[in-house]
Amino acid sequence: MRDTLPLLDALSFPPIRRGRLEALQVNLTYRCNQRCLHCHVNAGPTREEAMTDDSLSLLHRVIDAHPVHTLDLTGGAPELHPRFREIVRHARREGLRVIDRCNLTILSEPGQEDLAEFLAEQGVEVTASLPCYSRDNVDRQRGDGVFDASIAGLRMLNALGYGGESGGLILNLVYNPQGPSLPSPQAQLEADYKVHLAEDFGIRFNHLLTITNQPIARFGSTLVSKGQFSDYMRLLRDSYRPENLDAVMCRNLVSVDWQGYLYDCDFNQMLELPMTLPGLISRDRAHLRDLLEPSNLDGNPIVTRDHCYACTAGQGSSCGGALKG
Repeated sequence: MRDTLPLLDALSFPPIRRGRLEALQVNLTYRCNQRCLHCHVNAGPTREEAMTDDSLSLLHRVIDAHPVHTLDLTGGAPELHPRFREIVRHARREGLRVIDRCNLTILSEPGQEDLAEFLAEQGVEVTASLPCYSRDNVDRQRGDGVFDASIAGLRMLNALGYGGESGGLILNLVYNPQGPSLPSPQAQLEADYKVHLAEDFGIRFNHLLTITNQPIARFGSTLVSKGQFSDYMRLLRDSYRPENLDAVMCRNLVSVDWQGYLYDCDFNQMLELPMTLPGLISRDRAHLRDLLEPSNLDGNPIVTRDHCYACTAGQGSSCGGALKG
């Protein structure tokens, strides 16, 4: 699907460089129990890619070798990887903050009935997709019945202590726009979500994270089919704010694909744009094995294309939500 999209300019976006490595974001599998319209991974029930045992062993060794403080697990549905729980336990024993990018409906899938209890027991931070507090909007973007299953998942997490004011078990929700537009201001959307979810369903959560849709993969192809790709790219470029460059996630995060290869971000991973790493021996792409020894990535150039404007447009966008108020 990537090949059907217009080429993204390699020269237009301003050059940026890495800061200190603080987080590993690992795409464990492209397999998912959903198939969402906005998904930049093209994940779905028929995808079979999953991190191998060899790469998982390397991941454990890299965690032990580097002073990273966050392991961010994504997919697909990362929980569908058969060694998901082992990975979580290892990272938590090492004192890492672990984030599970959860689609909520996975909590009621056959074989996952005790998943929510496991996440709570391990103190995993749950970042859950819920693109709207309206049933019709969610089901339109993510499939019939997804909204009701998501609410059931949220209630399950709330019953275990997630989303409380004490901040012990963190539950964050993720908002994506329905189409080719920038997210509304994050603070106002969060307030609206909290009111509607509390009044209608008794749901509580900690924060709402707004993420701009990337003009790649499934969403990019939808833009092309509707003749909206050029207008959306123009919107992203015209909304560029240079002050967002200081906070983009690629400065402090390394994205790892299911084969163990390294990228500056998850979006570059989907575009097959590997990160640059000086001194590579006998291979043309950086891999987990290149991080087995503690190394300083500070100052490394970050690979950019025009899709990077999605992260710097308006209030900015990252896996942690808006960059600016």
